Amino acid sequence: MKLSRTFRPHTLLAAALLTLGLASHAAPPDHSGSLTLLLPTEPTALVTISNVATPILSVSAKVTEGLLKYDFSVNPQPQLATKWTISPDGLTYTFNLRQGVKWHDGREFTSADVAFSIDLLKKIHPRGRNTFANVSSIDTPDKHTAIIRLSKPAPYLIRALVATETPIVPKHLYDGTQAQSNPNNNAPIGTGPFKFKEWVRGSHIVYERNADYWDKPKPFVDQLIVRFVTDPAAAAVAFETGTVDLGYRTPVPLSDLERLKKIPSLRFETKGNSYSHNVTRLEFNLDNAYFKNDKVRQAVAHALDRNVIVKVVNYGYGKVSYSPIAPGLTAYHDPAPSPYAYDLKKANALLDEAGFPRKAGGVRFELPLDFNPISAEGSRLPDYIRTALARIGIAVTVRAQDPSAFIKRIYTDRDFAFTTNGASNLFDPTVGVQRLYWSKNFVKGVPFSNGTHYNNPVVDKLLEDAAVENDVVKRKKLFKDFQDTVGRDVPDLNLYQPEFITIANQRVHDHSLTADGVESNLADVWVEPKK
Repeated sequence: MKLSRTFRPHTLLAAALLTLGLASHAAPPDHSGSLTLLLPTEPTALVTISNVATPILSVSAKVTEGLLKYDFSVNPQPQLATKWTISPDGLTYTFNLRQGVKWHDGREFTSADVAFSIDLLKKIHPRGRNTFANVSSIDTPDKHTAIIRLSKPAPYLIRALVATETPIVPKHLYDGTQAQSNPNNNAPIGTGPFKFKEWVRGSHIVYERNADYWDKPKPFVDQLIVRFVTDPAAAAVAFETGTVDLGYRTPVPLSDLERLKKIPSLRFETKGNSYSHNVTRLEFNLDNAYFKNDKVRQAVAHALDRNVIVKVVNYGYGKVSYSPIAPGLTAYHDPAPSPYAYDLKKANALLDEAGFPRKAGGVRFELPLDFNPISAEGSRLPDYIRTALARIGIAVTVRAQDPSAFIKRIYTDRDFAFTTNGASNLFDPTVGVQRLYWSKNFVKGVPFSNGTHYNNPVVDKLLEDAAVENDVVKRKKLFKDFQDTVGRDVPDLNLYQPEFITIANQRVHDHSLTADGVESNLADVWVEPKK
């Protein structure tokens, strides 16, 4: 079946606002004021070309746009592409690109930038290896047409073209360079509504309004300031006092939420999270002397109570998940419980069988546990795991480090035993889940990939078959078999899907109009003057 989409932007926006009930009571000004976005962790780069850590996702699209954006149901809408068609066999995607778009340095945006970016993402992006695995060529018959040709179908591809997932970068700045260390990653030039001005390390980033933005009169604010507030208590105070305007993915301690909800000047929103369904996981290093033993991993699985984790550790803001596919991906998520239910007696028996008896003091062995410091909740989950595993004789030392050191330790040095981490499943398992379990995606130095070093040929084939299967029923069965196999192998433990909350000052409007919410370019956001 041939698919074609053409939209008139103003009609689209009006319809979306009416449908979603998000239209503001007052019209935005042409442009005025400043918006301050709070981040709990400072990004390590400003473009998601080779790293998809949450702090980078938070800022990348403000400057570097994508071919498409998506409504709350993840239906594609125009951005740098205005029209697209998919051939009946699903092997050819033709994009008509927006004309008159300029990079911030004045150069013309063309199809050559699109072709270059997708080819680059296929090589160095954590998910690009599987997202674009079937791309055989990208043709550019003219400056405003890009044709992606596939060797096999990729039923998920039309939903993978958002700015943060598939950033379109300037070929003239990246071509012939080492992309991962290109200066543009830290001082980006893009096509977006905001221009990069400065990055004061340890403090803030400043973006200025792009007066020549293709979607005039947007953006509606003159300046976007991104402040790094790494102390969770200070983040809560910043919202209370109005020194910051906006934060997402629950930017304050969960313990403060009920108190903050009583403050009249603050608004709370859960929309804008449907592009990325996250799962909080415990990842084992399968090269570790202890965790390469499946009985040890099974024992840990039996020792952790997911219901306690959600209710106590995460204050009830989340949903228990046993599956590597998040509950939010309802078409593919398998709600079946883990084969390793909470059972301390079984956990202890398995460790005995594995040849690790209790020694003096009841300890069987000792291990460090690392945690991803991007989370605002810090060591709450690791502290629970430390306490839980002490009951079965595993002595755990919780080890903290900054985000850069964490990424290097886990994905480059592989100097870890196990780690708590968050993984975005995104909008489709092939894009968000496959990278975590596909043996071909074990690539040292590439963050948020197959960090466990899981290698199961059966799982590889299930994932590869699902990636090219256009039949919905057959694809669902492939993912069901994948979940069953991973559930038995326990290369990791999927614990829960967190509920993310965006906090905004009441003066801030239209910050979450798309599936990616605050991770979007924020071209529509506007701020009432302070009274």
